[in-house]
Amino acid sequence: MSTQFEHRDIPGWTHVYSGKVRDLYVPTEDRLDATGVAIHDDAELRAGSVMVVASDRISAFDQVIPNEIPDKGKILTQMSLWWFEQLDGVPNHVLSTDVPDEVAGRAMICRSLNMFPVECIARGYLTGSGLKDYQKTGGINHLKLPAGLVDGSKLEEPLFTPTGKAEVGEHDEPITYEELYEEVGQPIGERLQELTLYVYSTAEKIARERGIIIADTKVEFGLDSYRGEITLGDEVLTPDSSRFWDAEKYQPGQAQASFDKQYIRDWLKSEQSGWDGHSAIPALPEDVVEKTRARYVEAYERLTGQTFQA
Repeated sequence: MSTQFEHRDIPGWTHVYSGKVRDLYVPTEDRLDATGVAIHDDAELRAGSVMVVASDRISAFDQVIPNEIPDKGKILTQMSLWWFEQLDGVPNHVLSTDVPDEVAGRAMICRSLNMFPVECIARGYLTGSGLKDYQKTGGINHLKLPAGLVDGSKLEEPLFTPTGKAEVGEHDEPITYEELYEEVGQPIGERLQELTLYVYSTAEKIARERGIIIADTKVEFGLDSYRGEITLGDEVLTPDSSRFWDAEKYQPGQAQASFDKQYIRDWLKSEQSGWDGHSAIPALPEDVVEKTRARYVEAYERLTGQTFQA
């Protein structure tokens, strides 16, 4: 079902859903590709495809912010595609980047997946909601941790902390492993944990070599009915789904210099924003928008070694 978010009309594609950031389209009944060629002879596309378009919308505290971050959708898409190439041991949903001109650079044609109703989170460092949980309970998601940890502490081993998926505007809630197994079955739950930690550990090593610490990340998986395997979907290892810290400035016990939307979260929590933490989030000042975009671009360029082309 579509939400209230605006979306563009794209010839040959029908809009079917808008999330906080992404819009989904399926081929129209004549099932043509981006250039207008029939795709009935492509078995994978015939089995089901969806075009995932990343908008410039940005969310924080489970709300979509009124104004957008220019080029954000392109940055997220290009970064995800780069990471999918690095994670060659994990099946992903990308079929093609041959997309209509209207969404060039910000869209991927992907396999339709039956998504698992869980967000898979890997944490290598203690911060954010994990820190709040630790300060209250001494652990995260019922997983006990050593005493004396502070904001930014590196964990002995990365943790898998799944959450349930909430509707737009609602808050995702942590779930235990037992609740995960009840939802998807223990074999699939254990495989989701294995894949999530592999994705995080592989990416964390790659990013560290480029001067970035990945403190935590969220990934999503679905079942590819055509291939019969668990497949990595959505976006992966972007400033929206991960916390990226500057390795040179890393110092446990304080807020870290980041390349993600933590900058927006910090501004919203400041007195300057005037936001009470409960009402509708106000529009961002232009300087906050510009600095956020600059952080996203820097993350992309540091990680990929490529210059971002708007």
